[in-house]
Amino acid sequence: MTTRHKKPEILHREIVAKSRLFQIEQLHLKFSNGVERQYERMSGGSRGAVMIVPVHEGKLLLAKEYAAGTDNYELGFPKGLIDPGETGIEAANRELQEEIGFASNKLTLLKELSLAPGYFASKMQIFIAEDLYESTLEGDEPEPIEVIPFPLEKWKNLLDDADFSESRSVSALFLAQQFLAK
Repeated sequence: MTTRHKKPEILHREIVAKSRLFQIEQLHLKFSNGVERQYERMSGGSRGAVMIVPVHEGKLLLAKEYAAGTDNYELGFPKGLIDPGETGIEAANRELQEEIGFASNKLTLLKELSLAPGYFASKMQIFIAEDLYESTLEGDEPEPIEVIPFPLEKWKNLLDDADFSESRSVSALFLAQQFLAK
């Protein structure tokens, strides 16, 4: 039930800031009704990212790791960028091994999510990982990630944990529960 809009015309684009990870692009846009506006967005690689909800022996396997943005140890699901030449499933299995020491024989794509689409073009593929087995790969984390097993049947209690606050992890939890309830 959505109406189709004509996309605005980009009259001018310019990189206004750049770091090792991101660049900020300013866009001068003209909308179909003649209104012009300046927008800024973060641009970067278009490889995408993955987040994985690992389910093992009746438990969710969560990762507790330092997040520089909040200056806190956050509880969430394993995640990472898709490397060049990798598929989403390959990246998901690699990240599982690097971050929590498991691989999966059964990865199912639940949904691809946008991350702040008003400012960021990147997408994240959310997977559920079942039929896990122990397997480790060396990752790029500066310290070992703490793996927290959490009873699957008490999943709603995660919503009360102050350290489980990342919107992507909360979304992934609900998508996984919807999938598992089928």
